Amino acid sequence: MHAVQQRAVVRDDKIVIRPMMSLALSYDHRIIDGREAVGFLLQIKDYIEDPEEMLLEF
Repeated sequence: MHAVQQRAVVRDDKIVIRPMMSLALSYDHRIIDGREAVGFLLQIKDYIEDPEEMLLEF
């Protein structure tokens, strides 16, 4: 996890300033296949971007 920084992003076709934080996740290719790992990381990304989706899934 990195520090939160103000960054310009596009929202509703407008450039606005939003607090953004970088998050790095990794996996060991010797232990897990890349396809499953990428799918897991994409699911985590989706949950972070839309937490309600995680709650509605169960």
